[in-house]
Amino acid sequence: MGMFPFLDKRRKSKANDEQEINAADVLGEDVGTETGDEEIETTLSIHPSWNLPEEEKYVFAFHNSDAKPLKPNQISITTVDLEERKHEFQFITLIRHSVNKAINLRTANIVLLDDEKRTIIKKSFDLSSVGKLPAKSSRPWKFTFSKKELAKINAEPNSNWTIAFELKKKHQLDLEDSWKESLAQDSIEQLEKIVESAKPLKAGEVNFMGIEAKLMEDNQLSVTILIRNGAERDLNIEKLPLMVTDASGEVIAKGGFQFETLTIKANTSKPWRFLFPASLLLKDAAEIDLSKWQAEVIQNNK
Repeated sequence: MGMFPFLDKRRKSKANDEQEINAADVLGEDVGTETGDEEIETTLSIHPSWNLPEEEKYVFAFHNSDAKPLKPNQISITTVDLEERKHEFQFITLIRHSVNKAINLRTANIVLLDDEKRTIIKKSFDLSSVGKLPAKSSRPWKFTFSKKELAKINAEPNSNWTIAFELKKKHQLDLEDSWKESLAQDSIEQLEKIVESAKPLKAGEVNFMGIEAKLMEDNQLSVTILIRNGAERDLNIEKLPLMVTDASGEVIAKGGFQFETLTIKANTSKPWRFLFPASLLLKDAAEIDLSKWQAEVIQNNK
């Protein structure tokens, strides 16, 4: 008996159920700049420690050849079969990629999708044991979910459910309703371009990007900052101590700002305007040079 006695080569292929994503998003490294509509077939690669009978190799080869071709530098998972065991559900898959070099997977977020392609559960898997995947290859692998963890969310998998790498949503601009109502459409589009062209955030990173600083007629300092949240969870801000430096590098204003709750949604950037009254200026208004400026959060030691 082989490793997968339940595999059925007559089972309807799920090739069209795949979600292909950029391999760099999974690997966390540059995989090359090649893009385009070229269709790339993957070559079956069995893990060296897997001693599969020819019958099972044939089944995997069938599903691999039946899967839709990938575009350059993509990675995907083809769900081949599902086995229910005493304490767990085991999804048999093919991890496929079209990178033009061998790759090593690390820890990755995997999602379990139901018949309607809704995410049922997201789980982190250490995929280093998958081993080195040759260039443009397809490797059989098992993903296991315990019945206990699925029972907590009333999930009952069936053979139409699929496995996929988490599809990372594009970092987006998030505006408060008051901003949407007061800003002209071209200003909103300009903010969207700033968000799109900004240096990508690292996983979990939060930073503050200055957009506009100007002195008002009453010597108030108006500073507009883009608060960028690269985390997978919302950021709730109640207090924010800020300081601003001008082109001379000198601190020109310090102040603490309080909110009922300022929420920066996961993977979004939100612009916010901060007003420093004249009493908080640390430099004569006439000497302030805003041709270059920076705002940053005051740390405890500053």
